[in-house]
Amino acid sequence: MPEPLWLFIYGVVIILLLIAFLIIAKFFNLWLRALIANAPVSISTLLAMWLRGVPNALIVDTRITAAKAGIPIGTDQLEAHFLAGGEVTHVVLSLIAADKAGIPLDFNRACAIDLACKGTSKTVLEAVRTSINPKVIDCPHPDMGRGGKIDAVAKDGISLRVRARVTVRTNLDRFVGGATEETVVARVGEGIVTCIGSSASYKDVLENPDSISKLVLHKGVDAGTAFEILSIDIADIDVGENVGAKLQTEQAEADKKIAQAMAEMRRAAAVALEQEMSARTQEMRARVVEAEAQVPLAISEAFRNGQLGVMDYAKYKNVLADTDMRSKIAGDSPGTK
Repeated sequence: MPEPLWLFIYGVVIILLLIAFLIIAKFFNLWLRALIANAPVSISTLLAMWLRGVPNALIVDTRITAAKAGIPIGTDQLEAHFLAGGEVTHVVLSLIAADKAGIPLDFNRACAIDLACKGTSKTVLEAVRTSINPKVIDCPHPDMGRGGKIDAVAKDGISLRVRARVTVRTNLDRFVGGATEETVVARVGEGIVTCIGSSASYKDVLENPDSISKLVLHKGVDAGTAFEILSIDIADIDVGENVGAKLQTEQAEADKKIAQAMAEMRRAAAVALEQEMSARTQEMRARVVEAEAQVPLAISEAFRNGQLGVMDYAKYKNVLADTDMRSKIAGDSPGTK
């Protein structure tokens, strides 16, 4: 074999050995750390993770943490969850917390919860901690206004303002796809309004505020949510305004305005009728005057036709004069009115 070929082969071998040495030197620290922690990871696996852009130090450290807690998890599982966009550290820590608390939680469910929390302020670790240590939710939330209380009206018209505190813990089996805290708060508020609204008097609610808690719990407001309600406690209850009397007053005022409007309509109709009758009276008077104006014309026509003589006209004038005299004596003349 020619000498230049041997030199080429030696050069390639030296380059390969150098590359191998650099790879081993790059991942030796991680490999040794995993080996000593009894969670061995091969150099080839570390190289493959590096080529795929996976932070191998994070995967190795997370696997070591799980192995020390007695939870067997492979690097392929952690790598797959990382590539899916999950937080492998939170998943492992939540598995450790659930295992120490005796809560059944496997790796796949923890990954599903972690991915479900993606994009929110919650984490799978917080969900597990809430399942271990129940949290208290104010109902309504203090930032909702109206003094942070729910207004409800009893049948006697008196309103009550209630603030409740709901103790819940996370239901890991329903966390994925379950409703959030807002749904729990809304349902509890609905139950409070229903209980107070069905009470005959606000005094019944003040005497037995626990009736609200019993009714709300009986309705099963945690169904379909990611939480399990442990208790509902009435933290504060105040007597509000007399809504019934206020509504009756407003209704009476509205009825009064309607009655005034109807009376005004009738008055306007009466005024219109009066004006109409005055116009008709003037019209009839005009007809009387017109008829009286026809009398001299008729007399003149009678004279021309020979139907009325001079003596007849004189008698007619005497009758008119006598009638006028009698009217003046009786005080019934137009001037005395």
